[in-house]
Amino acid sequence: MSEHVAVFPGTFDPVTHGHLDLIRRGGAIFDALVVAVSEGGGRTWFPLAERVAMLEALVAPYSNVSVRPFDGLLVEFAQRSGAVVLLRGVRGVRDYEYELEMAWANRGLAPEIDTVFLAPSPQVALVSSSLVREVASLGGDVSAWVPPSVVRALAKQRPTGPRSDASRKED
Repeated sequence: MSEHVAVFPGTFDPVTHGHLDLIRRGGAIFDALVVAVSEGGGRTWFPLAERVAMLEALVAPYSNVSVRPFDGLLVEFAQRSGAVVLLRGVRGVRDYEYELEMAWANRGLAPEIDTVFLAPSPQVALVSSSLVREVASLGGDVSAWVPPSVVRALAKQRPTGPRSDASRKED
């Protein structure tokens, strides 16, 4: 029997309890889960290496979960990783429409890789990285939405001024 590998991609800028919920549950569903951390096109608060390190520390309890940086086409990364599934979280209709379009595009590029949508647990369904960044940039308490290590990192990283990417779909 072959191993079922899934890739869970995102910028994870920063990683939230919503991301961790999907990682925990995805890790329980698939034999192996690769958390694929995207460069983010230079629009991130945290450098790629720091996001990877934060995630590695947070997923350490899960023996079948690994964290790897990537750039380029997601389906090519998934193919190199031996994945048969892309795991995506969907919080609502707006996420679903965006993710469905991406799933169709990815399916056209790599028909052997399916996309599986997973709804977040209700207690973390409204959390997004962009919301965390916005509240943190204004000095608000984000401790209900992110792990303590991320709260500390945000306190050191907090930029000032408006964000140009606040309206884009965020992981």
